[in-house]
Order: sequence, then C-alpha cells, then structure tokens
Amino acid sequence: MYRLVSLTTAIRGSKRLILLAVLVMLLVGVASVAPVGAAESWWAQVAKPYRGTVITGISESTPPSKYMQQVLAPAFEKETGIRVKFEVTSWDQMYDKEIKDMEAGTGVYDFVYIEQDIIYAYLQRNFLVDLTKFMEEKPNLVYPDLDMGDFTSFINYFKDADTGHLYGLPFESFLKFYLYRKDLFEDPKIKAEFKEKYGWDLRPATTFKEYEQIAEFFTDYGKRHKMDLWGTTVQAGSHPAAFYEMVETIWPSWGIYNWGINTKTWRSSMAQGGMLDSPRSKEALRWWVSMLKYAPPEATSSTWDEVAASMAAGRAAQGWVYGENTAWIATDPKRSKVVGKIGVALPPLYPGVQDDAAKGKGYIGYYDGGALGIPHSSRNKEAALLFLQWVTRKEFQGDFAAASARIVRKSTFDDPKVRALDPKVDSYFTKMKKYGPLFAGAPPFPFHATIREVILPFVLKAISGELTPEAALDQAAKAVDAELARLGYGKGK
Repeated sequence: MYRLVSLTTAIRGSKRLILLAVLVMLLVGVASVAPVGAAESWWAQVAKPYRGTVITGISESTPPSKYMQQVLAPAFEKETGIRVKFEVTSWDQMYDKEIKDMEAGTGVYDFVYIEQDIIYAYLQRNFLVDLTKFMEEKPNLVYPDLDMGDFTSFINYFKDADTGHLYGLPFESFLKFYLYRKDLFEDPKIKAEFKEKYGWDLRPATTFKEYEQIAEFFTDYGKRHKMDLWGTTVQAGSHPAAFYEMVETIWPSWGIYNWGINTKTWRSSMAQGGMLDSPRSKEALRWWVSMLKYAPPEATSSTWDEVAASMAAGRAAQGWVYGENTAWIATDPKRSKVVGKIGVALPPLYPGVQDDAAKGKGYIGYYDGGALGIPHSSRNKEAALLFLQWVTRKEFQGDFAAASARIVRKSTFDDPKVRALDPKVDSYFTKMKKYGPLFAGAPPFPFHATIREVILPFVLKAISGELTPEAALDQAAKAVDAELARLGYGKGK
C-alpha cells in the first residue's frame, strides 16, 4: 500500500502549500479576496454535484487493473467523494458480463475495460460513448492537464477510423518481449557446455532454430541436475489464449500478419490471396507445437497468467511473456524467484520480418493493452468520465508503471521512478520506447471474436495431436473463408 500512501501524501502536500499561501495572503491584508474553497483541488470542486454517487466498473484481473482497483480508485474516492465499485475478474467473465450489460442496456456498469483488439466490434455495435463529443459537450468536466498530446500513439487504437473520435482512454499498453534467464545464459560453465554441444555462443535466440536448441539444452540440463527447469514457456491451454499466442506472437514473428487474412480479398486461404494455409504458417504452427516437449507440464493448461507464473517460479529458461508482468517478475521477491535474473530481448524473427516492420509493412509482435470506456447504458457518465481521467493523470504514471510495466504517456518514459527501475528490468522501458513502432495492435477486425472462435478449435486440435498442423490449417482456412463470406466480406465488400 505504499503507493497509495505516496499518492495521498502528494495530495496532502499540495494542500499544505495552498494553505500556506492563503496564510501569507492573510498576513498582508488581502484575506478578503481569498475564496472559501481555495484549498480544494480541481477534482474536489468539479465532483461536488456527484458526491455520494457510486460508479461501477469492470476490468480483467491484471496487474494494471489491480493497481487501479487497489490504489487509484481509493485515492479518487477520497479526493472526490465519488465511490468506485471496481470489479476485477477473469478475462472470460469480464467479457461475458460487460457485453451482456451493454447488449441489454441495463446500466450495470459505468466504465468498462476495452481491450485493444475488441474495440472495433464494440464500435460496430455502438456500445460506447463518444468521448470526443462528450468532452466537447461537458468542457467543465475535462481536466485542464489531461494533455491528450502526451499519450503515446497507442491511443490511436481507440479512435474511430472514420471520424477520429476517441472512445476510450488507455490505461495500459505494453509489449510482449522475449524474456530469458540471464543467470543461466551468463553462467560460464553453462555457456561452455552449450557451445561444446551446439557450436555457437549461448545468447538470446535470434532465429527459431537457435530458440529450439536453447529450449532443448535447458530441458536436458534441468533433468540432469534434477531442477524444476524447462527450456521454454508455451501458452497452450484449452482457452483463447492459445489462439492469441499464435496470431499475436508466433505468426507475426514468422511474417504472417493479420491472422493470415488478406484484407483486400477478405479471405485467408492461399487460393484467394491469404496466408493462413501457407507453407510458412504451417511451419510456424508445427514449430510452436514442437516446443511443448521442452515446456513445463502446465503449458497445456496455461493462459497468459500461468506463463508469467511459470517464468516467475524459475521453471522456464526463456519464453514470450506479456510485458505487464515483466516488472514484478524481475523485481518482486514476494512473487518471483528470479528477481534480478531476467533479461529482455526482441523475439527471434524469420528473415525479413524486422525490415517489414521498420517499413510499416508488418510487425514483429503484439502491442497489447487496453482502455477504459463508458457504456452508452451507463447511468453515471459524468462521474465515470472523471474517473477515466483520474487514472491517466500524469503525476500517477511513474508509480503505475513501476507497479505493472505499462506506459500510455510519453512523459512517463522520463519519470524518475521509471528511470530508476529501468536497469532492474533489463532496460524494458527503454526497449519499449525504442522498439514500440516495430510492434502493432490487433488488426481492425469487427469480426475479431467470431473468427477467433473459428480458428481456435483447429489450433487446439494441433496441440492435442488430433490433427497435424498442416491439416489443421487447411481446414481452418476453409472455415474462415466460409465464415467471412457468410458475414458479407469478400466480393463486393
């Protein structure tokens, strides 16, 4: 709770300075011009009509969401008198609850989590309040230092492509880097043993062959030394997380973009311009499935959370881990056994992929994150707008980034707390700033969830061995093309 203390201490400190200024004015005989509410912050003054209001929101149970729930929401309540009922739950339940609420217009939620990849579906269904328009209508509720120009380019994913209007204020964004165990990779005895076996110096992999050899080596090393250590993580649970590992992480690094769907023909099969059933897509899926033999036993039940937990428990030598977990894995001894041992690197890439990304023709991985938006059915839109702005306040972002390795404002990269933490997380923040343009958010598919559910069963069948990767993608491409045609995409679209 020290972060809450630091925030409230800062607020109290500001009040003390203002009070001191008022006392000075009294001494020089100008007390009569001092307003009665001079000690009140902008937040306290503007929130007066809404004091006692209870706003209800929902978000996924992630480090950034928990920080908002446990630190920023209580501070907001204290400052404004507006109560915040903030529910954090599993990814599945979050979507189920918020979508049902917005579909029915019941008004249960006043703010909801908008994952970057789902916003296009929400916009198509008119679920969200147009924040640009709302703030124009309620200029008195717009925080004077909101400073929209300070947000990173990630905010653009929450704008309507046609109007440029904003529908969510981002509170988290992070990159899915390749994490590895520096203590293992830099051990002289291990390095010598590795070089003797494979003929090259152990270092973070730059190719998939190197990644595979590292995975094989450390899995064998763990067995020989009776260690709970495997060569890699794999996010292969019977869950949409397995789909996302393929489309957001593995395929882009192999040069398969937009899920293999051609956005001109709106088809995924090679016969109709797509890449989903291409030889490279199949090679990538076969490679990824083959990594399971080097992964901890929990891999086939792992989502993003369990992958982070496996890395934190020291059970994997390397792996792709969502960046929101990087800080606590690298620095929190209460939750991690590998504090001070985590390295951060770019993922291995198929030849030409980084050049594609640099030219804006592709991307090397996922620029993940989310925003808070206001459902059209909200009964407390004004109070919710204040909360959305509160969690993105510049002065809170250093603590917020230190807690959960997410950054949504440009100024946060230069925050003293972020700079102090950066060396402890192997320059994660510096790399995020430098390499961010090489990563990308999900493609702007309104049919995101629909096509995800079409592809997912085939990925799961490849994991279980029910289908070969080749057969799985042949069937997946046919199913995706049929669904896109049913949805009206393709000829004449």
